[in-house]
Amino acid sequence: MVVSKFSWYSGMDVGNRTQAGWLKIVYVVFAFCSALCLGALKGLLVGPIAGLVMIIGNVGVILGLLPAHIAWTVYTIIRVGNCRTNRFDAPLKVAILIALPALFGIWLALSIAGSVLLGIGYGFLTPWVSAFEAFRHGDKSKRFFHCVVDGTWETVEGSCTVVRDFADLCFHSYPLYLKELRESPVSNELQTLRLILVPGLIVVGLLGLVVDIPFYTIIAVVKSPYMLFKGWFRLTHDLISREGPFLETVCIPIAGLTILFWPIVVIGSILVAIFSSFFIGLYGSVIVYQERSFQRGVAYVIAMIAEFDEYTNDWLYLREGTIFPKPRYRKKSGSELEYSVGGLGGKFSSASGEAPAMLMPSLVHSVSVREAIQEVKMVQIWTNIMKSCEIKGKELLDADVITPVDLGEWLKAKNGNEAVIIGVGLPCYCFLHTLLNSIRSGSNGLLMLDDVEINHLNRPKDKLLDWFFNPIMVLKEQIRVIKLGDNEVRLLEKLLLFGSNTERMDGWDNGSSVPQDSLRAAQIEGISRRMVGMVRSVSKLPTYRRRFRQVVKDLVAHASEKQGIARCNSMVSTSCREEV
Repeated sequence: MVVSKFSWYSGMDVGNRTQAGWLKIVYVVFAFCSALCLGALKGLLVGPIAGLVMIIGNVGVILGLLPAHIAWTVYTIIRVGNCRTNRFDAPLKVAILIALPALFGIWLALSIAGSVLLGIGYGFLTPWVSAFEAFRHGDKSKRFFHCVVDGTWETVEGSCTVVRDFADLCFHSYPLYLKELRESPVSNELQTLRLILVPGLIVVGLLGLVVDIPFYTIIAVVKSPYMLFKGWFRLTHDLISREGPFLETVCIPIAGLTILFWPIVVIGSILVAIFSSFFIGLYGSVIVYQERSFQRGVAYVIAMIAEFDEYTNDWLYLREGTIFPKPRYRKKSGSELEYSVGGLGGKFSSASGEAPAMLMPSLVHSVSVREAIQEVKMVQIWTNIMKSCEIKGKELLDADVITPVDLGEWLKAKNGNEAVIIGVGLPCYCFLHTLLNSIRSGSNGLLMLDDVEINHLNRPKDKLLDWFFNPIMVLKEQIRVIKLGDNEVRLLEKLLLFGSNTERMDGWDNGSSVPQDSLRAAQIEGISRRMVGMVRSVSKLPTYRRRFRQVVKDLVAHASEKQGIARCNSMVSTSCREEV
């Protein structure tokens, strides 16, 4: 009797588990289908509006600023030979000026085409993805509401933000870069170009476009089916085994959307490969100039095809090597070979196996959602940086180190060089204290506000961040090794905040003193120059100016509130004296 009763309870337990499993499957299927339909509907309603805002805005910025861009660039090329920076001789100037129409033509074609594709993709896909993201909302009773509402007005606002950031990049960052090129004392070496190389520069540049673009396109298209099916295989394997993004039930609809949209990812990779081939092909002219050899420029054009083929083989786990010839185009030996890729902004070592190629998502096992949450996101870094600038800015305002006039000058300035105390000095001041706090706490990375630590393990896996993170770690180690004293830290604060404004430096008595040791003083000045250079580089990024402008506005509001309180206290004290 007892055995039969136990068997009956066991059968009920198994039945309940089976029923719960089927209910979970039904829920996932229903959630996926609902999000798919609602997302498609939102994409059709919101997509045209958001897409048109981005396309019209970006194209308007491109065409509206084109005459200014041409004028700024020509002026810089002509003027740079008379400045203390890298001086160009007449043949080199002529070669650059001859190439400018082609470069601006490529810029127009690619930027307008990219704006159209980005506008269509962002406008239609963002509301769709938002419908799936709503199922990750903690409150189950509001998931349907968020599925309908999320990604509608936010997408239109996001399109306006993209246009604003792009306008900042074109109107502020590019002129600032040209101004630094004219004025920065990088080198006094005369950059020469023999007239006999000018035809070679033009021919190799055109040859790079004619050869690399078709071959990059063919290689990307031929290997795209393998990338498509291998990606589907990996995602399906994760779905069946409940790994990676499929580990948690609430994320299954999003992961299902990934499977559905994987062909779009593949198409995007092909387009990125074609886009990058323009700049890689044109970089052949730079190789001709650097190596002073037409043959090495041609060798570069051929070698880049082999590098791209080998790179895609590595990404897709195909056979190693390439079937294309890979001639040497540098004078260095093979073990020391290093080539730069114009347009991509980086240097790659041949030993690392990396090469300029289409940006493809990894096909290895994905990390789980819980693991991914541990990674510090770029939005956290931006928010933390701006919050630090706001806090330190309020402290400096309260101490009358910076004034509302400084803030107003930055808001009215056309670029950061016209108001360096706020545009450069304040971020440098905050950057210094971030490094010092990280050193004092013994952090292996950067310790930011709210005890957020960015290190080599949890930092965003982004090539753009690598260009800043690694030099920052080197700078942090240099500061730690020389062990700055309190007086030296105060001196560094003055140098960073006020730069060459000696009057403001002398007016701020913060207890600093200049080291008697000339070597020590030179080390402090070198640190200040490197920090200023890093901040200037970061200030050229698209989202920086928009975020920092909001910080300055908050500081202006804080200063106004402070002045209002002071005025009120003054009136109260005056009234009290009159009564007495």
